Amino acid sequence: MPATYVTEAELRSALGIGALYTSAVVEEVCQAAENIDKAKLWFNKYSVVAHESTTSVATIYTDQIHDFIVGQTVTVENAGAKYNGSKTVTEVGDYYLKYTVNNANAEVKNALVPWGIVYGTTHIDYETLPEVNLATLMIAVDIWQARQASNAGGISPDFQPSHPIVTGKQIGRAHV
Repeated sequence: MPATYVTEAELRSALGIGALYTSAVVEEVCQAAENIDKAKLWFNKYSVVAHESTTSVATIYTDQIHDFIVGQTVTVENAGAKYNGSKTVTEVGDYYLKYTVNNANAEVKNALVPWGIVYGTTHIDYETLPEVNLATLMIAVDIWQARQASNAGGISPDFQPSHPIVTGKQIGRAHV
């Protein structure tokens, strides 16, 4: 899925690169920037670290105190087939929530590795916020420029390092 916080066209325009690079290369940078930005935003999402069930009630456990309420619809992912999906919360505690299921077999409490995810709705669409778009574009430009720069720092025409710390050159009165 293409990045939406900053698009390929926006990044191409900001960098002035036109069609010089392939879509895959530019899109990779857009997606990396979006992923970095998303890691800093709140999505009403919690990790599911364990689960258990009777034949009619599933209980999932979170790694931190959540803010879900009874009657709220949540989405559970990567917690196992009988736990996954859109669920209506029937009971909550600080580190758990329960919902109705229709299972043939009960399951004792066990750890979930890797962790699953439970999330509720949010009332904000981050991809429409100018400050999020601009921040993501700035990150994408930094990633792009870092990919294009030499990893060795400044190099003189004779291929010797030109940075004073690398060469031990004296600058003014101090030696660095």
